[in-house]
Amino acid sequence: MPVVRRMRREEGGAGRANDALDREVLASIGALSAEAATNLEWLHANFPALFESTLREDRDVVAGLASGLERLRQDRQVTLVDRDAELVLARLDVPGSIYETLRRLRDREITFAEMFHSDAPVPGTAQRLEVQRYDFALEASAEAPAPSAPPLPAETRRAVHAALRARGAGAGPELDTLLDCFWVDAERFVRLAPPHRVARLVWLLREGQRNAGIFLHVEEPDDATARARGEKIVLFAVENPPQKEFLAQLMEVLNALDVGVRRSAVAQVRAGGRPWCLGTFQVSHRKGESLAAGSPLLGRLRSQLFNTQVLASDTATYREMVLPGVMTGVEASLVVAFVGFCHTNCAHNQPQRYTHEDVIRAFHSHPDVALRLIRLFEARFDPDRPDRKEYQRLLGELEREVEAYNTGHRMLDDFRRSLFRTALVFIRRTLKTNFFVEKKQALVFRLDPAYLDDLGPDFTADLPPERPFRVTFFSGRNALGYHVGFSDIARGGWRTIIAESRDDYVTVANTVFRENYVLAHTQHLKNKDIYEGGSKMVVVVRAQDARSKDRLDLRLHKVQYGFISAFFDVFVTERGVARDPRVVDYYREDEPIELGPDENMHDEMIETVAALSVARGYVLGAGVMSSKRVGINHKQYGVTSTGVVAFAEAAMREQGVDMRKDRFDLKLTGGPNGDVAGNALRILLERCPGVRVRLVVDGTAALLDPAGLDHKALSRIVLRADAEAFDVARLSPGGFALYRNVRRKDGLRELFRRVEMTVKGPREEWVTVDEFHREYDGLLFTVPADLFIPAGGRPETIDAGNWRRFLGEDGKPTARVIVEGANSFITPEARSRLQEAGAVVLRDASANKCGVISSSYEIIANLLLTDHEFLAHKEAYVRDVLAILVRRATDEANLILARHRDEGGRRSYTQISDAISLEINAHKAQLFRFFEANPTEWKKPIYRRVLLAHLPALVRQSARFRTRVKELPSKYRSAILAAELATAMVYRAPFQPDLAEALEEYAVKGYA
Repeated sequence: MPVVRRMRREEGGAGRANDALDREVLASIGALSAEAATNLEWLHANFPALFESTLREDRDVVAGLASGLERLRQDRQVTLVDRDAELVLARLDVPGSIYETLRRLRDREITFAEMFHSDAPVPGTAQRLEVQRYDFALEASAEAPAPSAPPLPAETRRAVHAALRARGAGAGPELDTLLDCFWVDAERFVRLAPPHRVARLVWLLREGQRNAGIFLHVEEPDDATARARGEKIVLFAVENPPQKEFLAQLMEVLNALDVGVRRSAVAQVRAGGRPWCLGTFQVSHRKGESLAAGSPLLGRLRSQLFNTQVLASDTATYREMVLPGVMTGVEASLVVAFVGFCHTNCAHNQPQRYTHEDVIRAFHSHPDVALRLIRLFEARFDPDRPDRKEYQRLLGELEREVEAYNTGHRMLDDFRRSLFRTALVFIRRTLKTNFFVEKKQALVFRLDPAYLDDLGPDFTADLPPERPFRVTFFSGRNALGYHVGFSDIARGGWRTIIAESRDDYVTVANTVFRENYVLAHTQHLKNKDIYEGGSKMVVVVRAQDARSKDRLDLRLHKVQYGFISAFFDVFVTERGVARDPRVVDYYREDEPIELGPDENMHDEMIETVAALSVARGYVLGAGVMSSKRVGINHKQYGVTSTGVVAFAEAAMREQGVDMRKDRFDLKLTGGPNGDVAGNALRILLERCPGVRVRLVVDGTAALLDPAGLDHKALSRIVLRADAEAFDVARLSPGGFALYRNVRRKDGLRELFRRVEMTVKGPREEWVTVDEFHREYDGLLFTVPADLFIPAGGRPETIDAGNWRRFLGEDGKPTARVIVEGANSFITPEARSRLQEAGAVVLRDASANKCGVISSSYEIIANLLLTDHEFLAHKEAYVRDVLAILVRRATDEANLILARHRDEGGRRSYTQISDAISLEINAHKAQLFRFFEANPTEWKKPIYRRVLLAHLPALVRQSARFRTRVKELPSKYRSAILAAELATAMVYRAPFQPDLAEALEEYAVKGYA
C-alpha cells in the first residue's frame, strides 16, 4: 500500500475525504485522456495551422493543447509554455485578444512571434481557438555565449529559393545572404515553417532594404477559402524598430481599425548591421469592410502603420489619447508636435512657467481644442483639399474661441491660452510640412521666422535681436529639434544631444531652441569669409532606455535617418516647388541648405546623408553634407584647430610670447581624441616644444600636472583615445587623474576613482559624487595658465553666474588669453566681464571659423569636380584649402588685435570681432543682391578674376576645372563673388567710392 494511502487511513475522516478526492482526480485524468485523444483528432481536422507552425515539433505543447482544450470553456487562457525565453498561450479568439496579451508583455523584448487560429469554433464554444507563441531576447552571458547555428541545410536552402522564384523574386547572392540572416536569428522558423512562408519574409526584408528601411505591401493569401472570406496578407518591414512595445503598437493599430488577425509571423532579424522587424499578418475586417487596393480602409491602415515610426508608444499622449480612442495615432503625432513646438519656444525664456508636464497637460486636458487645431492644420495642408477657403473660416473661429477661453481659473487660463495661441501661430506660419506624406519617419515643419515676432518679446527677449531667414522644426518618435538658418544659402553643423534620463531630456528641451538660435547666429558671424550664411541644426534624443552603446548607436541612427528623410520630404524641389505631391508648399523656392557633422554624428551617417541626397534629387546632391570620404574630414586634417592655433599664436605674440620658441602654460577642455582638442594638441606638441599642458578635461576624465603633462605620454593618446587612457605613471608629483566613467558602489554611495602621483608613486582613492563634481567642474576655472583653449564641453559653461570663479586671488583671470575652440562655451556677458578683468578673449565666431570655411570648399569641390577627380587630386586640393584657412585666420586675428591696439582698448576684442562679422556680412548681403539682380555681371573679365580668386589654386590653375564655374547655380556664383569682395573690403582695403564722381553720375541720371 502506498505510504500516502496508509497515512490517510491513520488520519481517520480526513484521510477518507482525501481518498475520495484522489478517486475523483483519477477519474478526471482518465476522462481527460480520452478527451485529449478526441481533441487531437479535432486539432488535425480544424487547426492545420498548428501542424505547419514552429510548434509542430514540440509534442509537449501539442499534448498540453489537446488535454487543455476543455478548460477554455471556463478559463480565459491556457498557458502551454512559460519559460524565460518562450511563452505559448492558447485562448478563445475574441476581438483584441492578441493586443491584450502584448500589453502585458510590453516590457519584454520579443524576437519572434507567431499567432494562428482554428478553422472552426472550439467544441462547446462559439469562438475559434487562438494560439500565440513568443520568443524573448535574453541577456547574453559572457561565461556562456549563445551557441552558433548549425549550417543551413542545403535542402532547406533549395526549397526557399524555389519559393522565392515562384514569387517572382528571382535568386542570387543577395537573397542567399538574407536567408542566412534568418537562419542565424530565426533558425526554428526557417527549419519548420513551409518554404513559401520563409520566402515571403526573406523577400520582405529585401524590399525593406530597397525602400529606405520601411516597406508595406498587401497581397492575396495562398488559401482559396481565405481569399473567399476577403482576407488579405499585410507585409510590413521596419529597419531599426523600437526594441520593446513595437509589436503591441502594431496590433493596437489593427485593433483600432477593427482589423482582426487570422494568422501572423513576426521576426526580429539582424541584417546589414541593424535589426529589422518583419511581420506578415493575414487579416480581415471584422465588419466586412474591404482591404482591396485603393480602399479607404487600406489607406487608413497604411497611414497608421507608417505613423508608428513617428509616434512613440511610451508617451503620455499615446496612453491618454490613442489607447482610449480619443484620437488616432496620426492625430496624436501632430499633438506631440504641437506640445514639442510650444514647449521649446516658450520655455527657454520662462522655464519655471512652461514646464514640459504642464504644456502636455494643457493639450491633454482639452482634447476638443487639440482636435480643433488638428482640423485647422488639415484645412491648411491636406493635399486632398484644394479649396483653402475653409481654412480661413476655421482659423477665425478658433482664434475667437482661444481668446474667449475661460474655465474660471485665471492664471491657468492665461497659461493655456498662451499655449493655444502659440499652436495657432505654428499652424499659421508653417510654410510646408511632410505631415501628409505617407511613408515618413519623422515630421518636419518649415516655418516663416516671422512667427517669432508673433510670439512677442515675452518669449524672444533672450534671443539675439537679428531674425533668421528660416526656421525648421522636427518632431520624431524619440527626438525633436530645429534647423535655424540666417540666410538663403546657409551652412552649419548638425549637433545631436543625447539625453540619458528624463530629467536630462526636459532640461535640454527647455533651452534647445535658444541654444540652436545662438549657435546659428554665431555661425552666421563665423561664416563671413565664405559664400554661405550661417545655420545650425540641434536635435535632442530621448535615450533613457538605450542602456548599451549598441542600443544607443541604433537610436542615434534611427533619429538622424528619420530627420534627414523628413528634411528631403520638404526641401527636395522641382522648379522651386516641393516635388512630393503630398506636400502643400506655400514657399515655392529652392532652398540650398548645407549641413555638416557635429556632436554625435558618425562617419557612416555622413555618407548616408550624402547618398540619400543624391538618391532623392536634392538641389545640392552630395554637397548637402561635408566631411565625407569624398571630402575633407575635419578630424583627419585638423581644419578647425588650424585656425584656433593661428589665432592663439597671434594673441600670444601680442602678449610677447612666441609659441614656437618660448615656454608657456596651457589648459584645455575637450578630449585628446576629439576633433578640435585632439588636433590642437597635435599641432602644439609638434610645433611648440615649450608648451606645458597643465590641464586637460574631457567627458571621461580630468588630467592635471603642475609641471605639464608628459609630451610622449600625451602624444600616444592624441587622436587615438580619451583622457582616461593617459598613463598616470607619467604624471609629475602633485598631478592627478580624476575619472568620470570609473565608478564603484559603497553601499548606497557612488564613488569615483581618483589617482594622484606622490613622490612615492601613484596613490588611488575613491571620492564621493559631491567631491568629484566640486573638483572636476572647478578645474577649468582655477588652474592657472597663459593660454586657455575651450575646445569641447557644453555651451554656456562659463556664464554670468560663475565667471568670477575664473579669477585668481589677485583678481586677474587664471588665463591671460582665451581662444574659443568650442561654440558658445562662454556667454556674451561672461566674455565682457573677463575682458574687463584683463583677459584677451577671441570668440568662437572668429577663432574656430576655419572648420566651416573648409566645409565650404568641400562643397565647392562637390560642385566643380567629379568624385574620381577629387580623389585623384585630394591631397593637393586639401593643401590649398589649409593655406586659405591660415590666411583667413591670420587676417582676422591681426585685424582684431590691430583695431584693439589702435583704439586704445575702447572696444573689447569680442566687440571688434562682432563688428568685423557685421561689416563683412552687410557688404555680402548688399553685393549678393546686386549680382542676383544683374546675373550676367559675373561674365565680365574682372569679376571672373574675383570669382576665381576665391577658389583653391588647383581649380584656379586648371583650365579644365576653372571653366566649370559657368555650371554653378546662379545663386552660388553671386554668393561667391559677394563673399570674396566683402572680405577684401574689410581685411585688405575699405571700399570707399569717390563721392564726387558718384554724385555727378547720380545728378546726370536724375536731372539731365
